[in-house]
Amino acid sequence: MTVTSFGRVISVRGSQARVGILPTRQMTVSDIRATVGRFISIRCPSATIIAIITEVTSEDLSQAKEYVATASVDLLGEILGPAERPKFQRGVTHYPTIGDAVDMITSQELRTIYTPTAGDHIDIGALQQDTSVRACVNVEEMLSKHFAVLGSTGVGKSTGVSLLLNEILKARPNLRIFLLDVHNEYGRCFGEKALVLNPRNLKLPFWLFNFEEIVDVLFGGRPGVPEELDILAEVIPLAKGIYTQYQNSERIGLKRIDPKTVGYTVDTPVPYRLVDLINLIDERMGKLENRSSRIIYHKLISRIETVRNDPRYAFMFDNANVGGDTMAEVISHLFRLPANGRPMTVMQLAGFPAEVVDSVVSVVCRMAFDFGLWSDGVSPLLFVCEEAHRYASADRSIGFGPTRKAISRIAKEGRKYGVYLGLVTQRPAELDATIISQCNTLFTMRLANERDQSLLRSAVSDAAANLLSFVPSLGTREVLAFGEGVALPTRLRFKEVPLHQLPRSEATIATVRSVNAGHDMHFVSAVLERWRGATSSRDNSGGDGGVGSLGDRPSLGERPSLSASLDAPMLQPSLGLDPDRFSLLKKPLR
Repeated sequence: MTVTSFGRVISVRGSQARVGILPTRQMTVSDIRATVGRFISIRCPSATIIAIITEVTSEDLSQAKEYVATASVDLLGEILGPAERPKFQRGVTHYPTIGDAVDMITSQELRTIYTPTAGDHIDIGALQQDTSVRACVNVEEMLSKHFAVLGSTGVGKSTGVSLLLNEILKARPNLRIFLLDVHNEYGRCFGEKALVLNPRNLKLPFWLFNFEEIVDVLFGGRPGVPEELDILAEVIPLAKGIYTQYQNSERIGLKRIDPKTVGYTVDTPVPYRLVDLINLIDERMGKLENRSSRIIYHKLISRIETVRNDPRYAFMFDNANVGGDTMAEVISHLFRLPANGRPMTVMQLAGFPAEVVDSVVSVVCRMAFDFGLWSDGVSPLLFVCEEAHRYASADRSIGFGPTRKAISRIAKEGRKYGVYLGLVTQRPAELDATIISQCNTLFTMRLANERDQSLLRSAVSDAAANLLSFVPSLGTREVLAFGEGVALPTRLRFKEVPLHQLPRSEATIATVRSVNAGHDMHFVSAVLERWRGATSSRDNSGGDGGVGSLGDRPSLGERPSLSASLDAPMLQPSLGLDPDRFSLLKKPLR
């Protein structure tokens, strides 16, 4: 294609150049619109250099009257080889010289840049400059070097995440994906490919929590009492030893346990029973004569019993005194091994007690990494963290330290063991800079906060970091993609997502009936029953109020008093959940 040159190179400096734009009558108005964000090509004898316009001005043209304007451009890469088989590569080896011709890039050259050449690619949308050219992402580069999706509320971030994960599932059907769903909005996005977990069908035994995590649970997210922590650190390894003795001895309690020969630490992921833990504490309390010292032990026992009997914690403490080493079943269920046609797990966090969410996320992150480590990465896993700034805050005084540590460990070392990280956040400036710097592919949507934009500029290593000046003005579903996963820093538009793959917040808000329609006292009573039921162990059967198995309880949808509330979509916590409840096979005591 013959293109009439509209400019000339007038200066070159490092990875940047300045172009003088010539007046010409041979070009149409649309062709001559050399504006910010447009790709151009610089014709050199041995290559065609691809650049992007970052600034256009008509000021200070007194010394160059032949030009109508000047433009600053960033040099990105070059097209080499014969015209029959052109090949694009990043970086510039042949720099332009003064006077080289500058043209608007052609559609054919854009296809040369963005057409996948090798490896798996996913189609996520179209270029903003030329909608006939598809924007593709290299799956291997995006996953193995981590990625992040950044954008303010309401710009289509959740829809973009749904699009990316669905496309990844198509390209890598054997890849397992674990998604932390903070607002319970992704349950319906992946259909039969995903298992949806929430407190009603999750089993995460308390003994899988390490010492810091179980302390966070027992003390409700507050700092632990040092005296009580010392007692716990002493008795937890003994409780693990007692359980091991139960398993290995024909007669329970035949031999006393020497604390020095237990061999377990407080963090060893082996089972123990709460009844043994409390008995050990009680035994030590009985040996004390000083009443003030006994109060500490009594408070610790009361604290354990309170959490144990709270129905909100049933996913942790169900069958806490029965025992059974179910770690294999838990990991198999959480991380889909085997997948059985459902390679993805969506963990809905909105129903968990607020005090325990950080600990649960920490446990899951840590187990995901450790399983990859000890399996030598034979079964790759993508761990996607929504609202990542909640769990890995830049402010070290905020949040739960072990959670930040677990996510940071995946970011730094996970790729070596087949554990990949995907971060989703609306406040990148509040996210730990060390973690976001490990994400080598960034999908940036509209961000209005200046701190967020400043962090992005420091995180983006591409020559076209000047593109970030477009971030505040991006439209809905528009994205700036940077990094290893894309051929060039690209302004693109995510493609349309089918209705059944839209996150729940976008798919249902528009269809919910008017606030004045059908919301009578019965509706309010139904809401209150669910509200109270979350913190009550009472069930329909008139039981004794103890914490029973979640699988034995009637679900909310089965309660007659809630039948009328089924008309309100936002009141259905089980919408899109797996109807087959998972039940762990408990190993009986011998």
